[in-house]
Amino acid sequence: MPLLEMRNIVKEFPGVRALDGVSFTLEAGEFHSLVGENGAGKSTLMKVLSGVYPDGTFDGEILVDDQARHFRGIRDAESAGIAIIFQELSLVKELTVGENIFLGKEPSRFGVINWAELYHKASKLLQDLHLGIDPRVKVGSLGIGQQQLVEIAKALSQDAKILVLDEPTAALTESEVETLFGILEKLRQRGVGMIYISHKLDEVFKMSDRITVLRDGKTVATHNAAEIDKNKVIAAMVGREVGNIFPEPDHQNGDVALSVKNLSAYSADIADKKLVDDVSFDVRKGEVLGIAGLMGAGRTELLMAIFGAWQGRYSREIEIGGEPASIDSPADAIAKGIGFVTEDRKRFGLILEQTILDNMTLAGLRSISGRFVTNRTLETMAARGPMKSLRIKANSPLTVTGTLSGGNQQKVVLGKWLLTNPKVLFLDEPTRGIDVGAKQEIYAEINKLAQTGMAIVLVSSELPEVLGLSDRIIVLHEGRLTGEFTRDEATPEKVMAAATGNN
Repeated sequence: MPLLEMRNIVKEFPGVRALDGVSFTLEAGEFHSLVGENGAGKSTLMKVLSGVYPDGTFDGEILVDDQARHFRGIRDAESAGIAIIFQELSLVKELTVGENIFLGKEPSRFGVINWAELYHKASKLLQDLHLGIDPRVKVGSLGIGQQQLVEIAKALSQDAKILVLDEPTAALTESEVETLFGILEKLRQRGVGMIYISHKLDEVFKMSDRITVLRDGKTVATHNAAEIDKNKVIAAMVGREVGNIFPEPDHQNGDVALSVKNLSAYSADIADKKLVDDVSFDVRKGEVLGIAGLMGAGRTELLMAIFGAWQGRYSREIEIGGEPASIDSPADAIAKGIGFVTEDRKRFGLILEQTILDNMTLAGLRSISGRFVTNRTLETMAARGPMKSLRIKANSPLTVTGTLSGGNQQKVVLGKWLLTNPKVLFLDEPTRGIDVGAKQEIYAEINKLAQTGMAIVLVSSELPEVLGLSDRIIVLHEGRLTGEFTRDEATPEKVMAAATGNN
């Protein structure tokens, strides 16, 4: 008898059938991965399971321990022993770590919260998970990776028997991923059934007992992980064989497009804490410059300080096309021809309540639509180009961006900056949360942009991505430049040695 059975689930949105008769089972103590391209229906299926889409808004059956369940909301699903860690974090940034972990289930007596008990329990949970995080600090002061670990601790605090993890390692370092997998292995031994959604197939194959593939809202196949390989999974996901995912680079490097000298940046919260320490580099026209480093190395802070967006104190000298450039704000950077696909699309990249059209034309509206009067026809024509080239899955440019999958939202951010025709494009984790097929398309787009003479600065936590796309790589460790390699010189061992300060 399965721990969980979902039978013939159908979920429709206006004009779209997101799930078309999907069935799925989970055994106690099983690690069952759910894979598929963005828009395949993975997150929608899990929102059905977790009560986000309540009973009556979909067709089909959900059985837990062979009993039919009807969830009116998330609380009902939690009561049935189901906990979910969503791809998009659901933490309250203004509250502390402890408050977030026990939000809505605070220990209390006679209606009064017992704060000492709350923080004691939070501290014990974090220690049990080997997470060196102070439960009394505000979540907003933590990096995205640490916030993800807090989200995981919050879900595990419910003592669930079914745990759903939607892209849980997207913002984690390798050591944090190993910590998480150690936790999940202990949960498996305790009989917890886990549903794991990830585009990182190495992780999927490392942990999975079974793998189910969704495509276009339908179940394509379920296999024992030991009986299938990565190439067959990818072929099932995209409906075609996928060869070498990285394009063969054919870039002609020209003159220096951007020169940065002596950049230092300080923490926005701790005035004297230096996050980037005297870093200098150049990037040429037609070059893809990769920036490697572990989380906390200062990669994002470096880009944000160049772009005029870093909230803390910073200093640097910038030249664009050989001429000194004064950049004091993102508006200055855009005017000088710099685009920036940010790491955190929800916070810095998109207005989720607005349409694809409004988001895509936001940064380049004046040049697209005219200086004084908005021309919606020109805007729509402009937006359709990136929608087609990036294969954004939406009915029209008037689709609300917040209704898209995470990967399609990321494509909207990229499309927005492409419409500004930048001379230099910063890409900070451009494929985070994006499936294999879509990654291949974005890699091809990056290669094509470099061939046109655009200078590209790429930050990625995925070392194969940096090695596969970059003409040259610089490495940061604790805010300092610790290595520089040409494409031919760079190896995983050399880059990781520089990233850990052991070169």
